Amino acid sequence: MHSRRPIERVIADPRSSDSLKARLRLVQDAREFAVTDLGLPNNRSYRSYSDLERPFVVWNVVAAPEFSITPLHWCFPFTGCISYRGYFHEQAARGFAARLASRGNDTLVAGVTAYSTLGHFADPVLNTMLRYGDNDMVATLFHELAHQLIYVPGDSQFSESFAMTVEEEGLRRWLTARGRSQELQAILARHQAEQMIVKGFGEGRSQLATLYAQSMPIDQKRQRKQEILKATGEQVLALEREYQLPLYDLWINAGLNNAHLASIGTYYDCVPGFQRLLDAEGGDLSAFYAAVRKMRKDVAARRALCRSSQSTPD
Repeated sequence: MHSRRPIERVIADPRSSDSLKARLRLVQDAREFAVTDLGLPNNRSYRSYSDLERPFVVWNVVAAPEFSITPLHWCFPFTGCISYRGYFHEQAARGFAARLASRGNDTLVAGVTAYSTLGHFADPVLNTMLRYGDNDMVATLFHELAHQLIYVPGDSQFSESFAMTVEEEGLRRWLTARGRSQELQAILARHQAEQMIVKGFGEGRSQLATLYAQSMPIDQKRQRKQEILKATGEQVLALEREYQLPLYDLWINAGLNNAHLASIGTYYDCVPGFQRLLDAEGGDLSAFYAAVRKMRKDVAARRALCRSSQSTPD
């Protein structure tokens, strides 16, 4: 926050590189599109820039018990209970993960390029958000603004899946509005491939949930768990090769665990339900947002939407 500079000032600065200026102009265009075409908040967020001089803004720790696909939760003001815990220093995140692992939990530490303060502060565009391609950067902007629009404290799965849905729909409309049909077709094909890969993880989670509900000797359960995780990883790698989309190979090569599968569930499990809701509203984003807002205090409705999405248990 302290290093924020207005984007206009960064662009006007002769010390700024041409590539940085071009990307920030793109941010400005996407920021206006988010307001005018997507109905996302029109506020001071993402109108300034900060260079953190590091690759990620935070490192998230995800953890799940040895025999559970349900992630651990940590509770904070404003956000409520969430299924990950963020650290500004990688060493601190890995230290916390190591302590959780010593208690028998499966853990994951993942670098994160952006997060939202939910509208409480004027979030800046970060250098970490620029590390990937233009479309990914624009999608991230839409995702974080979606959190400012609708966020349910204590329900990470619902909130993250909503933001993922807005991100994907927003990018589709962004490319359509600019007549970039070839890029759009490539993005749609990528989303379909991602859905198949996520489904592969979901099948593994379903098998693990069935296993963990059974009564059997611990050693036998551990062996069966590793067999399922290995088979899940092999299935996902095969899908990645088929679609030429290496997304999770680092996870798999390092050894999948419950925390990896729980993290996938947090971000993707409810997305098909949100997509069907958007379709039911005829693609009208205002009506879609209104329908989602009605669910904020209705736990049963939120769970029903997510259950309609899932081929695996929660």
